[in-house]
Amino acid sequence: MAIISDYQDDEQTKKQTPPSSSSSSSSSYSQSKPSKSIPFTSTFDPSNPTAFLDKVFDFIAKESDFFEKDSAEKVILSAGSAAKVKKAKVVAAEKAKIAAEEKAKAEKVAAVAKKDKEVEGKEDEKKDQESSLAAPNKGNGMDLEKYSWTQTLQELNVNVPVPHGTKSRFLTCEIKKNHLTVGLKGQPPIIDGELYKSIKPDECYWSIEDQSVVSILLTKHDQMDWWKCLVKGDPEINTQKVEPQTSNLGDLDPETRQTVEKMMFDQRQKSRGLPTSEEIQKQEMMKKFMSQHPEMDFSGAKLS
Repeated sequence: MAIISDYQDDEQTKKQTPPSSSSSSSSSYSQSKPSKSIPFTSTFDPSNPTAFLDKVFDFIAKESDFFEKDSAEKVILSAGSAAKVKKAKVVAAEKAKIAAEEKAKAEKVAAVAKKDKEVEGKEDEKKDQESSLAAPNKGNGMDLEKYSWTQTLQELNVNVPVPHGTKSRFLTCEIKKNHLTVGLKGQPPIIDGELYKSIKPDECYWSIEDQSVVSILLTKHDQMDWWKCLVKGDPEINTQKVEPQTSNLGDLDPETRQTVEKMMFDQRQKSRGLPTSEEIQKQEMMKKFMSQHPEMDFSGAKLS
């Protein structure tokens, strides 16, 4: 329902000249026609706006002399043009808003896709790096040209061959928290570098076996991690292929044993391309949530 009110007629003020009181003098005065608001009521059908305009123009023609003026058509055309421009601006603003929202959504989707791709790329790179790493020896370490080493979760054993008959006084063996130096006095060291991770120097020992091998015991500071190498810069092993002796698990306390068993399980799963224990737990939680909320759409959900 559209209502136009307070229409004021636009009649010119009519001038009236009263009769002269004498032949030598005259006077005049103007009197304006009283204005009043005339209500207009009509229904508006959006599918037929012309019919509404016809009623408006008929009302104006009936109640005023607007269409008797030469400028009437020009005024109407100007008003229509202004309304058209205003409407075009509103439509353009709405389109710009929608375009901006769609662009923002597209950028967000692209950002998520880029991030996922980067994550996948890093995972693929990590897998490629792991696949290029050497498999550990039987002691979960590595046999190098000048020495060999093995490890458990708690310790490392390093064996350095030396000329037969070598005595301890001919050797240099410095064991520090983050550094190891081993060699014959007066010669370049056989091992001299920063350890892969820190150790407990007070719980480390070395000795010479059969006057031909320097045997070094290093106690790890973090006893829940496998080392990839002895000293940084040396070739690394693929720790995913480490196989700890299960018979030694009985010597651990229950909490440590549970942690070790979890690590072993996760390593086996990763080597086979299967989900880890944490990923399996997340999948089970997601499945349970989905079963409890059948009204929700999980078509786009990823169980990972």
